[in-house]
Amino acid sequence: MKKVIIATQNLGKARDFEALLRPFGYEVLTLKDVAQDMDVEETGTTFEENAILKAEAVAEALQIPVIADDSGLEIDALNGEPGVYSARYAGGEKSDNANIDKVLEKMAGVPENERTARFRCVLAVAAPNRKTETFSGSCEGEILTERRGENGFGYDPIFWVPSEGRAMAELKPEEKAAISHRGNALQKLKLAMPEWLL
Repeated sequence: MKKVIIATQNLGKARDFEALLRPFGYEVLTLKDVAQDMDVEETGTTFEENAILKAEAVAEALQIPVIADDSGLEIDALNGEPGVYSARYAGGEKSDNANIDKVLEKMAGVPENERTARFRCVLAVAAPNRKTETFSGSCEGEILTERRGENGFGYDPIFWVPSEGRAMAELKPEEKAAISHRGNALQKLKLAMPEWLL
């Protein structure tokens, strides 16, 4: 089985990649498996900049092909927040619950027809002595007024997917993979998979 390194310590993201890449014969490894202490500072101002930073740093350090993902939630009523700050929106340590609480608080009183949002994802594929390539995807939805569902991670419990009639956290992993921002970006990656990754 072919191995691919995903430049993340996030097990939720790792599960998403596994659901998407296993059918293509890949064993998904994360930084927890190969370089536990490695943490690349995300100093970019866009998802694309951060994904490239992570992919190139890990590929250079480990001398192997790497896929890095930077993704987050953009809420129209909050002028695109939390955006690139999605993981640490509530400040300090990463906390899904604290981040969700902050969104719900800021969205209190926003009418239903103004609660539009999207998950956005950029994947960067890097390898030593290769040109880094990026692939992006998004998933449109709305922000709920309370949590729903037990699956997924991050903002999934408050992200309503109109096409599914359910919250993202109510979808099974394979259902989420079929419609998610990460799933859309990975479909583009698979269609234009760099030769050196095959």
